[in-house]
Amino acid sequence: MARTTEAKYLPLYDFFKKTNQKTVKLTFDQMEAILGQPLPNAAYLSRSWWKKNKPPAQHYFAWTDNGYGISEIELSQYVIFQNSIHEHETSVEPEQQDILIIREAETEDARAFIQLQETIYSETDFMLYGKSEQKQSVQGIRKRLEEWKLARNSNLFLAILNGEYAGYLVVIGGPSPRASHRASIVIGVKQQFSNKGIASTLMYHGENWAKDVGIEKLELTVIKENVIAQKLYNKLGFELEGTRKNALRIHGNYVDEFYMGKMID
Repeated sequence: MARTTEAKYLPLYDFFKKTNQKTVKLTFDQMEAILGQPLPNAAYLSRSWWKKNKPPAQHYFAWTDNGYGISEIELSQYVIFQNSIHEHETSVEPEQQDILIIREAETEDARAFIQLQETIYSETDFMLYGKSEQKQSVQGIRKRLEEWKLARNSNLFLAILNGEYAGYLVVIGGPSPRASHRASIVIGVKQQFSNKGIASTLMYHGENWAKDVGIEKLELTVIKENVIAQKLYNKLGFELEGTRKNALRIHGNYVDEFYMGKMID
């Protein structure tokens, strides 16, 4: 972990720690997706903010601690970072790699999270909601995230792939003291980012967090026809616990849901 980077810039530190590219171009939108919050006004207005390399400023450690400097700035649009170790090399740039960041959602993620869900709902019939069926507001999501931070038994994790919102995992703690040992989970990943290990990585992060806060069991439901998801859950140690017949009606047809669970403590 970075020794001196401000806490808000740790996701950006993790991004630069993972990349092997000699040159990295990030748009302002991509950086804000990685961070989960807006860049300060100074980042939009002044090149000097990006060029700072002395305390009391600390944000620059996110890239300098990983060997990167800044070679080009287009305010409000993008920044190009250059790895100083490879600055004078003429060798071929390493093949573009996917950089996946898993982080807890911030209140500033609310709008992007709603958009992410709507995209996923429009791509699959395997979710509880279809396109435009779940009515949510930015204010409502922000309030829920604030409540979850206080309750400490529920959370939302976001998968950011190459600076884009790619997927999410919701962990919702038990509703009563007698059910406080368990939590329900819901996961979704955009189709364009499938087969990149995002779902399993989200699940690992969610499980580790759940253990840390004292949750002993994770539960989920999966539509009977969603065989790919079932294989993933089985691989991760979830077991079939029951079937809810005719649980959902999709396009006029009834479908069954499987209940699955995993003890993690």
